[in-house]
Amino acid sequence: MNAAVTVRVQREDFDLAAEVSALSRGRADIGAVVTFSGLCRDEAGALSTLELEHYPGMAEAEIERICQEAVKRFGLQAATAIHRFGKIVPGENIVLVVTASLHRQAAFDGANFIMDFLKTSAPFWKKEHRADGSAGGWVSAKDADDTARDRWSQKI
Repeated sequence: MNAAVTVRVQREDFDLAAEVSALSRGRADIGAVVTFSGLCRDEAGALSTLELEHYPGMAEAEIERICQEAVKRFGLQAATAIHRFGKIVPGENIVLVVTASLHRQAAFDGANFIMDFLKTSAPFWKKEHRADGSAGGWVSAKDADDTARDRWSQKI
């Protein structure tokens, strides 16, 4: 069976259990499923909302490319990546990555790979809105995210 890849960029929330079920339903070839769910933090009470913008069409295409590379590199049976946009309050879901493979290590590696590249390569921008009403700024990229992504260039 060919690897199934699902990519969505959406305003509405997602149901983690429903997404895992949809990915694995009817698949007797799957031995491991790994999920990563990223949530909006309140930054110690300082954040009221996080606003995410994306480049429509380009964001989906880049996430699809990343997922297909993960499928190829790690031999995944399936991968799902969902990223939200719009205003998200602390505690709400932002991103979901689900990977499935014959064995656990490939599923873990695939999920890490997808997240590392999604954080650095997919065209999303984040703006903070402060709880005290002051102007929040655009969130800058972190060097640690680039370092996490770059470790994959050393893996074969």
